[in-house]
Amino acid sequence: MRKLKVPNTYVIISVIIALCAVLTWFVPGGQYVKAEDGTLSYEAVDAVPQTWQVLSAVYHGFVKQAGIIVFILVVGGAFWLLNATGAVEVGIQRFIARIGKRDILVLVALTVLFSLAGAVFGMSEETIPFVGIVVPLVVSMGYDAFMGMLVVYVASNVGFSSAFLNPFTVGIAQGMADLPLFSGMGYRFFCWAILTLLMVVFVWFYARRTKKDIVISSDAAGGAEKSAAPLTKRQAWILVVLLLTVVALIVGVTCWEWYMPEITGLFLGMGIVCGIIAGFSANKIADELIAGARDILSAALVVGFASGIIVILQDGKVVDSILHGMQEGLDGSSPVASLSAMYGIQALINFIIPSATAKAAITIPIMAPFADMVGVSRQAMVLAFQFGDGFTNMVTPTSGVLVAALAMARIPYAKWVKWVWKGVLVLLVLGLLLLLPTVLLSIAEF
Repeated sequence: MRKLKVPNTYVIISVIIALCAVLTWFVPGGQYVKAEDGTLSYEAVDAVPQTWQVLSAVYHGFVKQAGIIVFILVVGGAFWLLNATGAVEVGIQRFIARIGKRDILVLVALTVLFSLAGAVFGMSEETIPFVGIVVPLVVSMGYDAFMGMLVVYVASNVGFSSAFLNPFTVGIAQGMADLPLFSGMGYRFFCWAILTLLMVVFVWFYARRTKKDIVISSDAAGGAEKSAAPLTKRQAWILVVLLLTVVALIVGVTCWEWYMPEITGLFLGMGIVCGIIAGFSANKIADELIAGARDILSAALVVGFASGIIVILQDGKVVDSILHGMQEGLDGSSPVASLSAMYGIQALINFIIPSATAKAAITIPIMAPFADMVGVSRQAMVLAFQFGDGFTNMVTPTSGVLVAALAMARIPYAKWVKWVWKGVLVLLVLGLLLLLPTVLLSIAEF
């Protein structure tokens, strides 16, 4: 029997574009008109059926999201250049070495560190090499490979899901929702702290249990513990630059209203300075920036392709009709029910398109005005997008990062899902509970 293969993300998006073009032939046209008092009223208009426009929609999608695409490429290149210096990897190794034999403290510190990296920088693909480093070290301390995945991959995913500064989720989603960049940081930080604290408690109890009963397999212990490499002066200064970049980012967006151009320049400057400190030649810096942009090019291209979906629906005059249908479907529903529905939709879409940037490009332009209609703040809508996008990343088989991380840890996918599904379910429920105050208490209103 031939094994079912999950289609490429671009194939999925292309099929969706084609289906949207078909919809323009059957869905009645309509549009919302804003009155002088700012209220919206829906009125029917003639639909514009789309045919060959499915091809030009991709071009218009790229033009529409050009700023975000450039942002992704530059930031991706900067972080690739930073990783090429080896400073982050050595810094973590030295951190573990200095802690010594205080095993549980090491695990807790790693959990907080990787959760913070997910919350601030959107660490995702970068976890793969760290899984290869941390899992053997954790196994050598008497724990299992699941513990290594827990403190690296799961922790970074929890941080990614509840991020307060992640430019790849919060930044892009808020930009598409016409919200001030990284606004609502206070409540997002609260969510991150609560979920990270839950992670720390679980790591603590799991460590106490597995340390006593652990049976180390040769596969799980695939690598021997490596002694920490010395942190050179150059690498130490690179870590200082990284810290200053985080501080500058926080100050810039909160005090000076920085947006995509300023933040793009900040990370580009960080990458170049780190390359100079590392002793890289001008050619080496350029090569690493290009390599990083090439590595993340797929995510950038997905934004342009996915935006073509909205272009087709907008040009066909059916976007507002779809929104109106959603509004009528939830008409009379409370804001809580509407926000819960948005959350569930985002979580389900993640199984088909695990890319956060792709989902943002597809869903935010529809969800943002829909949130306005049903009385849900756009901040709450973006938070629902974050939670729905991030938590299910830990089980979806279409996630290349998850598959690669499991390969590094030598854990079969089926065994992993059996181990982690209850935790994912708990996180999904907690995500819903953390969303409720944004509606009931208007915490996320700005």
